[in-house]
Amino acid sequence: MIRSFLAMWVLLIVGIGCAPKPNLYTSDEVMQEFNPVYLEFDNLTARGRIVIEEPSGKTTRGTINIRAKKDSILWFSITPGLGLEAFRGTITKDRVMIKDRLNGQDINLTFQEVETIYDLSLSLDLLQNIIFANIPHEFSYRDRLIRVGQYFELTQAREGFRYHSRVSTQHGKVAELTSTSMKEKGSLMANYHVFEDLENQPFPNQMLLRLSFNTPDGPQASIVNLEMSRTELVSSPLSFPFRF
Repeated sequence: MIRSFLAMWVLLIVGIGCAPKPNLYTSDEVMQEFNPVYLEFDNLTARGRIVIEEPSGKTTRGTINIRAKKDSILWFSITPGLGLEAFRGTITKDRVMIKDRLNGQDINLTFQEVETIYDLSLSLDLLQNIIFANIPHEFSYRDRLIRVGQYFELTQAREGFRYHSRVSTQHGKVAELTSTSMKEKGSLMANYHVFEDLENQPFPNQMLLRLSFNTPDGPQASIVNLEMSRTELVSSPLSFPFRF
């Protein structure tokens, strides 16, 4: 089950004396200055390379294909090589479903069950935002926002979890994201190394995800590297084939 769950992920300080001084914004200034950018799309397809480093030390390398219908479904397929599919998954507003063809350890869980088992707060909206380097939750006056140099530092607390995002002032996308449980158990960290133009929108072509979560066998931590080689926004409907 651990390997199947990992497959879903379809993550410098230059001298203290020279560090820029944080600027605390008032609410009015925040609304004027802070303009996070969301990826606008109806349907999306992407293909790239994935490397998964598991808690056991095993490393899996392969090709990942992603399809998405905005605010409706995320679909992925991972093929390590020789044309044999290892994992296929579908994420909807209600649940996570993953078919593990290698180990026969499938997942079919609601998001509430994921939180109970792994102490991770997930949803389709949040996963969509993580993949596309959007801020994790819609900005509101209850959030804390400061500016440090070329970044906005945004802290959000939602339903027992804290999210800290470093948002670039240049393109309005998240450069680094940390999500932690206030119970100090599960956590997620994401780093976005390279952004490229996708139909006049910034898109994260390279990202590093570090996932820490609880299992019946104790805490586990894994790393996922993603590098997209082709991403397209499409207007025609897509298929999302899945069957246990």
